[in-house]
Amino acid sequence: MRKVIVLLIVLVSLLLVDRIAVAGVERELAGRIAAVPGLSGTPTVSIEGVPFLTQAVSGRYPEVRFRLGTFSQGGVLVENLQGAAYDVRAPLGGVLRGRADVRAARVRVSGTLSRATIARYAPSGVRIGGNGQRLTASGEVTIGANKVRFDAEMRVEISAGKLTLKAERLQGLPVPEQLARLISYPIPVALPFEVKLTGVRNLPDGLELSAEAFDVPFRAGG
Repeated sequence: MRKVIVLLIVLVSLLLVDRIAVAGVERELAGRIAAVPGLSGTPTVSIEGVPFLTQAVSGRYPEVRFRLGTFSQGGVLVENLQGAAYDVRAPLGGVLRGRADVRAARVRVSGTLSRATIARYAPSGVRIGGNGQRLTASGEVTIGANKVRFDAEMRVEISAGKLTLKAERLQGLPVPEQLARLISYPIPVALPFEVKLTGVRNLPDGLELSAEAFDVPFRAGG
């Protein structure tokens, strides 16, 4: 019986140490993330995997998930920003003292651009709509001395980490090049951790963005 009691005490002690350690690391990571300029709200961080203590002793965490809320840079709002950091290196002693070199081998994030944000950057005379499957543009533009009304489908492109909306079809037909130049436009999206856009998906209320970066530092003070 005494051995059982001692074993229970040891297990409870390890569990308490485990919870204290995970709370300390999550708090430190959340503080570093919260210091990133452009974030609104309080980020939440959770370290995946159990037991945590074995990760803390090694100073390596296979997966750390986070929710960041809204991010704004250059006036572009990216909402519902969330993601995960993989193979995070953070020595426990340094983390608890607030002086650790915290770095992730890979970071992936996703967030949404609202229809209102997308429309804000459209050229004059261009109205943006959509049905969740594809963005559309309609309106009136001036070509030479003529005003041309149009209803076009838009294609979302990512090139070199940049997001551009391009007119693709005009009432089922290819868009003339001159008209396409007037309707198409970029959106200056920026994201934290120097991630680069890798994918985009149409949603009923906007666009869902995906982005990724490698060898990402989480610095104290942002």
